[in-house]
Amino acid sequence: MAEQKRDYYEVLGVEKSADEAAIKKAYRALAKKYHPDMNPGDAEAEKKFKEASEAYAILSDPEKRRQYDQFGHAAFESGGGGGGFSGFDFNSADFGDIFGDIFGDLFGGGRRSGRSSNGPMKGANIRTSVRITFEEAVFGVEKEIELTLKDECPTCHGSGARPGTSSETCSKCGGKGQVVFTQQSFFGTVRNVQTCPECGGSGKVIKDKCGDCHGSGFIANRKKIQISIPAGIDNGQSVRIRDKGEPGTNGGPRGDLLVEVMVQRHPVFQRQDYHIYSTVPVSFAVAALGGEIVIDTVDGRVIYEVKAGTQTDTRVRLKGKGVPSLRNRDVRGDHYVTLVVQVPDKLSHEAKELLRKFDEATGDSLNAAKKAEAGKHGATEGKDKKKKGFWK
Repeated sequence: MAEQKRDYYEVLGVEKSADEAAIKKAYRALAKKYHPDMNPGDAEAEKKFKEASEAYAILSDPEKRRQYDQFGHAAFESGGGGGGFSGFDFNSADFGDIFGDIFGDLFGGGRRSGRSSNGPMKGANIRTSVRITFEEAVFGVEKEIELTLKDECPTCHGSGARPGTSSETCSKCGGKGQVVFTQQSFFGTVRNVQTCPECGGSGKVIKDKCGDCHGSGFIANRKKIQISIPAGIDNGQSVRIRDKGEPGTNGGPRGDLLVEVMVQRHPVFQRQDYHIYSTVPVSFAVAALGGEIVIDTVDGRVIYEVKAGTQTDTRVRLKGKGVPSLRNRDVRGDHYVTLVVQVPDKLSHEAKELLRKFDEATGDSLNAAKKAEAGKHGATEGKDKKKKGFWK
């Protein structure tokens, strides 16, 4: 008795309302999991792979899917193909059309898009880098870089052929830029499409090449390019310059030039997003009495009034003294300054005496507080010892 076939939707694990993309996605997952090349010698995996392939062959074809939805498996029981399962032939030419793109994505070969490769194609992008200072990154700068770029050969005007001659249609691909070849696989004969190895996809071959560009149609020139680096750019970000990359092929546009910006470290400032951070020393006297100090910012030096009694590591905010926003130069971050009180470590005899007098004048407040705390601790300790019998 023949084994009863499972529902095709059940096999792929999709709903009957699934669209073409969902069906294809489901089959891709099953094909990758159960493909014979991934499971050599596994008869069960081979069986599941064939079952999934059969379901996909029917459900990926709108007409066959309509028939299946109406009549089920009975729609293909008579007159079925003779190569793999009823309703589809693994050895048919249509196999490459149905499965080629999927297996090409999964295993690196297979049929690709039907668009000819000898159409206009954009040139490749070029990457380079430029180094700027911290201040240049904050306010923006114009930089000039020098690099080698390809240009159309002035002798052959990009044709690659010696003047007075012309390229010829490739005999291998007939000018299409692609060749179709077949290969035998587990399923039978598979059609694959590849770039023509003879003409490289251009559809043309050059018999008599230009002596200046050697048939490439391009020559290399050293060029200087002006780059506008916007205010607020950060380290590692890139500036894109349109149409300054490699030339396109078959009339396609040039690629782009991508310039990565490398920002030098600053000895005083650190950046985080659009804010700037720095540390400024404050004398002991200014911290205690208050007074003016000078703070360096990217906009120049500013005078800041320190409040009396300022403690070390106090952070102050200079609003709008940070980095401009890339999207809106009128919006800037802030500059945060950490004030560090400097305690002198080398004092003259006179300075020491003055500090002692200062301490006495303030009531020796620090020592008094410490002595009071020590006395309190000693009294508590004495009571504890008396309770424990140390003192009698």
